[in-house]
Amino acid sequence: MPGENLSRDEAHERAALLSVDGYEVVLDLRSAVGESAEAVRTFRSVTTIRFRRTGEGTSTFADLIAPSVNAVTLNGRSLDPAVVFDGARIALDELADENTLVVDAQCAYSRTGEGMHRFVDPEDGEVYLYTQYEPADARRVYANFEQPDLKAPYRFAVTAPEGWTVWSNGAGEQDAEGVWRFAETAPISTYITCVVAGPYHYVTDSYTRGDLEIPLGAMCRKSLAKHFDADDVFLITKQGFDFFHDNFDYPYPFGKYDQAFVPEYNLGAMENPGMVTFREEYIYRGKVTQAAYESRANVILHEMAHMWFGDLVTMVWWDDLWLKESFADFMGSFANAEATRFTNSWVTFANNRKAWAYRADQLPSTHPITADIRDLEDAKLNFDGITYAKGASVLKQLVAYAGRDAFLEGARRYFKRHAYGNTRLADLLAILEETSGRDMKAWAKSWLQTSGVNSLTPAVTYDAEGRITELAVLQEGDELRPHRAAVGLYRLSGGELVRYARAEADITGARTVVDGLAGEEKPDLVLVNDDDLTYCKIRFDEGSLATLRAHLGDITDPLARALCWSALWNLTRDGLMPARDFVSVALAFAGRETDIGVLQMVHGWTKSAVTLYAAPAWREEGGRLLAEGGLRELRVAEPGSEHQLTWARFFAATASADADFQLLEGLLDGAAKIDGLDVDQELRWALLSPLAAHGRADEARIDEELARDDTATGKRHQTRLLASRPSAAVKAQAWAQVVESDALSNALVEATIEGFVQPSQRELIAPYAEKYFAAIERVWDERSIQIGIHVVRGLFPGLQDRPETLAATDAWLSEHASAAPALRRLVLEARDDLARALRAQECDALAS
Repeated sequence: MPGENLSRDEAHERAALLSVDGYEVVLDLRSAVGESAEAVRTFRSVTTIRFRRTGEGTSTFADLIAPSVNAVTLNGRSLDPAVVFDGARIALDELADENTLVVDAQCAYSRTGEGMHRFVDPEDGEVYLYTQYEPADARRVYANFEQPDLKAPYRFAVTAPEGWTVWSNGAGEQDAEGVWRFAETAPISTYITCVVAGPYHYVTDSYTRGDLEIPLGAMCRKSLAKHFDADDVFLITKQGFDFFHDNFDYPYPFGKYDQAFVPEYNLGAMENPGMVTFREEYIYRGKVTQAAYESRANVILHEMAHMWFGDLVTMVWWDDLWLKESFADFMGSFANAEATRFTNSWVTFANNRKAWAYRADQLPSTHPITADIRDLEDAKLNFDGITYAKGASVLKQLVAYAGRDAFLEGARRYFKRHAYGNTRLADLLAILEETSGRDMKAWAKSWLQTSGVNSLTPAVTYDAEGRITELAVLQEGDELRPHRAAVGLYRLSGGELVRYARAEADITGARTVVDGLAGEEKPDLVLVNDDDLTYCKIRFDEGSLATLRAHLGDITDPLARALCWSALWNLTRDGLMPARDFVSVALAFAGRETDIGVLQMVHGWTKSAVTLYAAPAWREEGGRLLAEGGLRELRVAEPGSEHQLTWARFFAATASADADFQLLEGLLDGAAKIDGLDVDQELRWALLSPLAAHGRADEARIDEELARDDTATGKRHQTRLLASRPSAAVKAQAWAQVVESDALSNALVEATIEGFVQPSQRELIAPYAEKYFAAIERVWDERSIQIGIHVVRGLFPGLQDRPETLAATDAWLSEHASAAPALRRLVLEARDDLARALRAQECDALAS
């Protein structure tokens, strides 16, 4: 990726020199279809940029990544593309006070989900296009000044194949010449402009509130239309608009609101104003649990929150990415809990989103929420658990610290004061100080400008009668932060573990005495951070930990239970609780877990405990226990319930014995039945997966399943299963397809890597550890950054969990000190995961 990077210093220099008055972008996408479409890999892009010189200097550059440039004109003066264009930048000299730049280029269709992605539906041969730009891929579609603080209005015009519809940020219509022309946008950043084009299935609705009317649209590929529950998408959309209008006091500012579910998408979704794009996996082809619908609702609301946090008001540079992503992540759960049917969304947040944050915050690459983003490669990797989930967790703490009313009033003033502009951290803090009366600078210094997670542990003393004389909270961590936290006391009563006392306190320093609990009877469980007000790792005193081992399933409150599950998992990851002990607790109590999202998280953690953190000598027994427990719970689950479906998937993922495989084969061919279990197509792929990975389903059997499901999703499943077969030749082919070739699309690269890496095939893929370290720098240099991330993360030899692999990783890092910082970060993160696994395995071995 040489030449494609952009540094923060360069962006600041350019912003000081110029301001942009507007863009006119004309695209001709007719080359996307036709007999020669597969050979034609480019489309014509003509961009006119009007900008002013507002600072000192007469030279700058525009951004463009394109195979070729036909012509460049600056203020009527023709520039030689061979001289001014280097493949990523167009040099601009002799700037006037007012300038017009026209760039006529041939831009490339993408197979990697970056820029203008082109997809051919294998089911019906239809072609679909969409754009994805964050953080800096608009330059793959049109020439621009690719940085978030050079906002401008845009006019798009698109010539598309006959029979297609085209959408963009603004409202559009087709003129007599067959060109789709779109209304000028409000001033927005390059990375949130968007074009979607193709024969999409499109459904409409509208949202009204007083005099405000917002046209709504939702779309997907035609072949997915039969599965598309647009009514539920519109329901959540309308509930979201109600919530944000009630709380933000600023009407939705971008006119229409379309939502496109598109194929081979790299992200969950993208907040392009007026034209939000989502991965099409949010259209469910088979039976899924309510957790899946909750997740989709959360993403819809997250993207809607961006219309204000990110689109209306945008960060100056990617350092303050949290100003949009942390707020949107927090608001997604906030709106979900208060405006939709998913009233337990904070349980999911505590158990799921925070798990992502805890992991990211303990990696060597952890960073403050307001990060130091030197360039675009840094920015790409900072769409991480710190920026999203930790940032959202810290905002939840801020609401507890400043008060809900002060927080929301601060948001309202922020939008009105900075509408269509760009901001930094100080701009928001100043407003929150106004509304809360709190010292936001001190709060920000502790929470936003430092990294790492604190551990909070209760220390309790009792009198002779067993009553509490003092309850203190001990805080550990490199930075001791102020926490507004609650401490709950729980006791066993009638077979239930229920809270009987609670106190809130400002936790500061290494030791804080909590007022209000002295004199209470001795609890069976002390839960620090009850109600999940702050961001921390919860620890337990010995008595509380013993209670959880014996009675976790007896906790009646679902949020408290979720917090305890999360805390036990953190103990396991930190090598403080043997992996086999976590497995034991999970097998004892997961069957009683009522929250389906929590159950799915526990399933994932339990599989990781055996795969990564258990002593190698115990892995086989651990795997057997998981499969036996999964089958036991599957057989007793309520027929037809989402719990039954979840346990069926867990059993399939853990199957390891011949009897397990025979049952899976029977469920697939109809010889075996489990009352109420609907073996639909998605579940069929889940049941077939372990059979392929263990050599009981060959290529013919996998292709037979594809014939039943000859769709884009089916093709991804087939690709994954083919790469998962236990054969040296299969692994060699999969490696070559991903590492030595760029023929596969982003989605099929992901599927191949997922199939290649099988925990049951450690020895088979061991030879690829050395090949990995020999290849990754070349892959990083030659492939797109998204594909580079897939390869470097996905193929790291973490399953070769031996000190020798750790040493090989250290050797590569030592020998490649000058490698791209983003590449080194990925390798350092993978190294840390491996070192953590080895420490946890040592802990588990001591329990044998």
